[in-house]
Amino acid sequence: MSAKLPGVLLCAALGLSHLGLAVPGARAEPLVTQGIGTSSCGRLVTDLVPSEGLNNPVNIMLYAWVQGYISAANIALLEDGSKHVDLSTLDEGKVLDLVIGYCRANPEKKPVTAIDELIRKSTKVKAKWESGTIDWDG
Repeated sequence: MSAKLPGVLLCAALGLSHLGLAVPGARAEPLVTQGIGTSSCGRLVTDLVPSEGLNNPVNIMLYAWVQGYISAANIALLEDGSKHVDLSTLDEGKVLDLVIGYCRANPEKKPVTAIDELIRKSTKVKAKWESGTIDWDG
């Protein structure tokens, strides 16, 4: 069994566990099935509660989604130029503030646009990386 598989199973279990979360108000429920990064900003911003941090299920979903999205972007960045975005610089407060600020200013857009811009503007960290080392087809 690959060392990566337990991490994949953990992520899948965490993702499925969100389906059982008791989300305050009926408005948050569709975010679980629709996908938080592709929901409209106008819809999402009403369900985020920064003062609750990671005690709020929608905040948790957003923060976990951003970490996963940037992790995937990092694979592409590493493959393309042996560089990546340092995820340790992004805590839940920074993520929530970024998305809420963007979404309040752009209610008709999607939060993924804010994260794409964050990735573009972030300082990239050089890493030792051998292109083609991830073999998901094999």
